[in-house]
Amino acid sequence: MTLLAILVYLAVGTSSIALIVRVSASHRHHPGGGRIHDVYEAAFLSGGPARVVDAALAAMHADGRLAIGGPGIVALRHPLAHDLVERTVLDALAAAPTGALHQLRLTAMRGPAVQEIGDGLAARGLIVPPAQNRGLAVWGGAQGLLCVLALPLSFALTIISFVAAGPAESGTPFIAIVLPALIAGLVIGFMMAGRARRRISTPGRNALRSYQAEFAVAHTPARLVAIHGLRGIPDPALRAQLTAAARVPARGGGRSVPYRSDSSSSDFAAVWCAGAGPGSGCGGSSGGGSGCGGSSGGGSSCGGSSGGGSSCSSSSGGSSCGGGSSSS
Repeated sequence: MTLLAILVYLAVGTSSIALIVRVSASHRHHPGGGRIHDVYEAAFLSGGPARVVDAALAAMHADGRLAIGGPGIVALRHPLAHDLVERTVLDALAAAPTGALHQLRLTAMRGPAVQEIGDGLAARGLIVPPAQNRGLAVWGGAQGLLCVLALPLSFALTIISFVAAGPAESGTPFIAIVLPALIAGLVIGFMMAGRARRRISTPGRNALRSYQAEFAVAHTPARLVAIHGLRGIPDPALRAQLTAAARVPARGGGRSVPYRSDSSSSDFAAVWCAGAGPGSGCGGSSGGGSGCGGSSGGGSSCGGSSGGGSSCSSSSGGSSCGGGSSSS
């Protein structure tokens, strides 16, 4: 029994230390990556691709470029985009013949301009790609579960040892010897599994808190959505339309993309491809092999300039989405 107890401590200790090191390394801070550059990065950290598109829709609705009315129909009033995310929204609207808001949101979420925001945040260590820590989450969960299952087994071995050796020679009960290791193993396993499932890293959480403190008094619609979610939209009619659209499940085998006010992992995994290849359900482009979600044939381009200075015409198109997007 003594040898078995030593093996239990070695196994649980080795697994726990390796798991802690691996999970901590996956959330490491990248030099120069601890700052949010624009409102879309804040939106992605707060609520994933869905919140990025909602921020753009709120901004375009506020200045009259888009009209959103019941039952969830979008109409284009002024074909002008100030950045690549808004360009993606216009391309998605051109590809949606009915102007359905829920389909527009989903198509725009899968567009490269939105997807690349997540890729950029991941490259700087602020968020973790959905598949990166899947093995670590399974590892932690398996360790915790095995430790839980080992508790009744240890108790049974203690009874067997007690009966075989007799009360005088049984010594310290086996379960009393291994109980600290098993408790520590299950706690560490489940804690590390939960941490591995988090999409936002510790540097990402710190950067988001700093951004929220800097813009605590937000006035622009995009910032209100980025910081507070849909509940931050002052227009109750628009808030109701976007909330209803966010609750519509994805069609064509896609997963439901529910609106969440927190930054749960499902918000990111639902539509953040994180470099997934063909067949992932993320492209959505319908022409020219451009890879820009929702774009349809044509030749318009939206330059790689970021910020609010550039503008893009509304001509339908296989828009060139070759740059990062930003907004202030």
